[in-house]
Amino acid sequence: MSVQMILLPLFAQVLLTIALGLHLAVRRRMAFAAGTRWQDIALREPNWPKDAIIAHNAYLNQFEIPVLFYVLTILALITKQADLLFVILAWIFVAMRYGQALVFVTTNHVPIRGAFFGIGVLVLAIMWVIYIVRILALGV
Repeated sequence: MSVQMILLPLFAQVLLTIALGLHLAVRRRMAFAAGTRWQDIALREPNWPKDAIIAHNAYLNQFEIPVLFYVLTILALITKQADLLFVILAWIFVAMRYGQALVFVTTNHVPIRGAFFGIGVLVLAIMWVIYIVRILALGV
């Protein structure tokens, strides 16, 4: 498996994070244009409008579970344990992140958002178990 194929899902996840950061910036700019005062939010007071809070939460969410994905991808690449199965599972994980983010910033329907999240976490857990078993079996 080529380095590019292994890293492509990681790049897609990074792009999602950047896109959500830009979305957050737009939502906050809109909030300021609508009258939100910086004095009311300077110390993380919960005075942002709902749309800005949703954008913020969707953005922050990309620094939680995906961190384990980043670490695993780098480890799998370094230890040469990333194969076709790894890449397929990585794409499924990233697709679930995109689905979750899309629901988050649109309808924010928690049952659907939660399903995307749960499937993504399950896939990531499977990826980690496969990696751990392979590393322990190799005695690396």
